[in-house]
Amino acid sequence: MSIDDIAASQPPQIEHRKAYHRELESLTNGILRLGALACETIPRSTEALLSGNLSDAQAVIDADDVVDDLAAELEEQCLSIMARQAPMAGELRRLVTCIHMISEIERSADLMVNVCKASRRMFGQPLTPQIRGLAASMSKEANKLLRLSLDAFADNNVSLAAALGDIDDELDQLNRDMVETIFAHEGDQQIELSGALQLALIARYYERVGDHAVNIGERVIYMITGSHQLETDGDRDRRGSASNQETSSSDSAEE
Repeated sequence: MSIDDIAASQPPQIEHRKAYHRELESLTNGILRLGALACETIPRSTEALLSGNLSDAQAVIDADDVVDDLAAELEEQCLSIMARQAPMAGELRRLVTCIHMISEIERSADLMVNVCKASRRMFGQPLTPQIRGLAASMSKEANKLLRLSLDAFADNNVSLAAALGDIDDELDQLNRDMVETIFAHEGDQQIELSGALQLALIARYYERVGDHAVNIGERVIYMITGSHQLETDGDRDRRGSASNQETSSSDSAEE
């Protein structure tokens, strides 16, 4: 009996389930590809900031269209699977998680576009060595957090997903250090007030990428365990991050 004969002899429901799981695998790979694109924007945006290169900043801004298009495509794929397959239990949780993840990743990329736009607004403003070092460290931590959140999703790793909130503490501390340094330098006139304000926004953008990574981790925990233990702004405050609160309106105004 040939392979084609064996395939033809299988019940239709088995072939249907195989096709369904291939769709889920394709969706997962697409989300990881979206995450990789978002991660790439972090060091690119930081390099544009530190070098003051307007062309590099514009390239990151222009490339965001690719991220937006892929995010929209993946969201449509999620909705299509839900409509056609009527998934239950764990599979439904996975699709719901995917929809939320797409948004978290796309917004992380938007934040790096904001970094580039802010760097354009402060073009010509010199950066002190301390500020440059802190910006580089925040970039590294934000990139690490986003990559770890994607690893937790790809590997179904509850322990890693749960650890992201604690790992984010380092980025929160760097944000506080950056803000203190910015305004100390503004006070002794090493940087102008307008530049200080843009740098404070930039620090917040990096810090919020960490928040999105933590959100992804929480969604992964829900996907695997069914436990809906999302961290609140109050929880983040108790961890010592006073700058994490955000609203949809502030997203629209800043992004």
